Amino acid sequence: MTSADKVFSRFPDFIKEYIYSHGWSELREIQLSAAEVIFESDSNLLLSSSTASGKTEAAFFPIISDIVENPPEQKSVSVLYIAPLKSPINDQFSRLDGLLDMTGIPLTHWHGDVGASHKSRLLKNPEGILQITPESLESMVMNRSNDIPRIFGGLRYVVIDEIHALIGSDRGNQVICLLSRIARLIGHSPRRIGLSATLGSLEIAAEWLGAGSGRHTAAPIPTRAPLKWRLGLEHFYIQDGYEEQTRRPDGDRGGKAILDPGYEFLYDSVFNKKALVFSNSREETEYVTATLRQIARARGEDDVFLIHHGNLSASLREDAELKMKDESVINAVTCATVTMELGIDIGRLERVAQIGAPTTVSGFLQRLGRSGRRGTPPEMIMVYREDTPLPNTPLPEIIPWELLRGIAIIDLYSGERFIEPPRVREMPLSLAFHQTLSISASTGELSARELAERVLSLPPLSHLSKESYRALLVSMINNDYLEMTEEKGIIVGLAGERIINSYKFYAVFKDSEDYTVRCDSEEIGTITTPPPVGDRFALAGRVWEVKEIDISHRLIFVKAVEGKMEISWPGDGGEIHTRLLEAMREVLFNGKDYAFLGDNARERLNKARTVAKNARMDENMLVFLGGQSYVIFPWLGTRPFRTLRRLMQKYAAELGISDIQSQGCCYITFKAKGDSGARFIENVRNIIERDGLDTERLISDGECPVFDKYDEYIPPELLRTAYARDRLSAAEVILRFRK
Repeated sequence: MTSADKVFSRFPDFIKEYIYSHGWSELREIQLSAAEVIFESDSNLLLSSSTASGKTEAAFFPIISDIVENPPEQKSVSVLYIAPLKSPINDQFSRLDGLLDMTGIPLTHWHGDVGASHKSRLLKNPEGILQITPESLESMVMNRSNDIPRIFGGLRYVVIDEIHALIGSDRGNQVICLLSRIARLIGHSPRRIGLSATLGSLEIAAEWLGAGSGRHTAAPIPTRAPLKWRLGLEHFYIQDGYEEQTRRPDGDRGGKAILDPGYEFLYDSVFNKKALVFSNSREETEYVTATLRQIARARGEDDVFLIHHGNLSASLREDAELKMKDESVINAVTCATVTMELGIDIGRLERVAQIGAPTTVSGFLQRLGRSGRRGTPPEMIMVYREDTPLPNTPLPEIIPWELLRGIAIIDLYSGERFIEPPRVREMPLSLAFHQTLSISASTGELSARELAERVLSLPPLSHLSKESYRALLVSMINNDYLEMTEEKGIIVGLAGERIINSYKFYAVFKDSEDYTVRCDSEEIGTITTPPPVGDRFALAGRVWEVKEIDISHRLIFVKAVEGKMEISWPGDGGEIHTRLLEAMREVLFNGKDYAFLGDNARERLNKARTVAKNARMDENMLVFLGGQSYVIFPWLGTRPFRTLRRLMQKYAAELGISDIQSQGCCYITFKAKGDSGARFIENVRNIIERDGLDTERLISDGECPVFDKYDEYIPPELLRTAYARDRLSAAEVILRFRK
């Protein structure tokens, strides 16, 4: 009997029937590997495989088989499925519901959009599979601590989906903390199964997944299959109607652009197709949606454009998801952010488009993987738009950095299969503050020693020194977030009560005090700042005029009007890895012709190469711009780039430089008098050799670097140390300036 036959024979009849009914002629490699680990060992399991490779079935076929074959002795939840977004939970709920129809295993999904009656049924009769977000799980563990043994006493498996979106973040570490707290309450550690399409390091991911579980984590290495992609990158100058710039992707809709050549190319790229259009921000997604609708009106064609991002109402998001899944809908385009990047099976998608470049290789692979399901190759069009450079535009601004990044991402993965490795934080202080309050609220009075033991035994917080945690604890007591009783026990203080009594406490990521937007009875979504009555703003790809504002209930009542506008939300651009910057440099100077470039993009790259070569950027990091102006191109990722900039600021007087300015991670400009500019590289090298590069010394005593949700409540001296360790990186800077 082959290993495939052996695995297949272990499945119950209803799973075999499910396999037959879906027309599968054989089990995939990942499904065999997963079943062998789950059936033959008690290890955790990390499954890393491309999008649409069957990871969900790979995990749940053997899990369900085990539950059916060995029914639970204790009535409780048997499987806990955790996902970072509501959308994957809703999607997996509908997929698993069909599979479980004949098993009698209940399936419950639980997040902010699920009704209370649905949740109450689970609490009364905990059993089967529970699908939940980290925030809802936090609420359950904190507020129902005494009930956790009844709800999860027989828990066997924890499935964590899209773990690449969680590793290294406070939210992901919150999940590991919660699993450790549940294990303590139920007296055993369930097996953990992690799923991801894009992992840069199986070793780091496996260590994260298994942290504190007391189990080995098996991580089968996926076979490296040949890449089969259909890719196209095209470039446009904004508001430039030249005919040679407006050639259509399918060659049959020529002529000058009516509105904007780049957006019209994008429109034609997804015309009469089922497609996703990704942008890197909610603002851009709103603007793209409105523009595509505007083009449809100008051409007298149907408006088939939907929108999907985190500030939209649940009904609007679900409408987009359902239409994209509906096989009878053959012409629908959803403009989206990362919310459509993760975990949603939207069936047969003809094409993915991207405005600009994704910020990471991981993001590119996730987005590309939304298409190409059911036997067809993944297909993506990237569209780059920029203002036409003026004759006096400075050198650094002439280089098309985003175009370089898009080419480099494709070249880097196709050549090296490089994916950014997850980053592990040494001092997640905001999470430590949060978990201290949560544990105090759920357990009641504890001694300082007991509380410290509970918190510092959580794997993500185990790197915190006792001295650092003691300083945090003293600060929390002094500021009334915690209170010391007469018996020297610690309980939640009055200031802490105000924090934990808000439903927003359960999330460890920053959120804004948003206003809900309503048009008649329909909820549209949320915005951060309410415009005055009579003003207009964009949301859900449309423009709204403010009719009334209810400040006390944070409501804005609007009416729809024609047109398009920009909107702004606060946000974070994310981090870029040094290897990607180095790959961008290679693209600029390797002279390679990339077959996936359109005519405009190829011409733009060649012009940039000429400019860079003439400036001798291939020979020197430092380039003289004239007068007292210089620019350095260090080709460093976010953390080392940030470190170099701080080094320049700290030693500016000694280096003889001033007016230090930077753009992303691409370049730093500055002014220098005399020969200090020409000697800049040598002078920086001498400083590093003389003083070393201690990142903590690059932060001044007066700084209070606040980034994460609860940083404002943490002593500044701790924040400075955490910033130096987790947001700066000296090693790559030292390497770059080595002789």
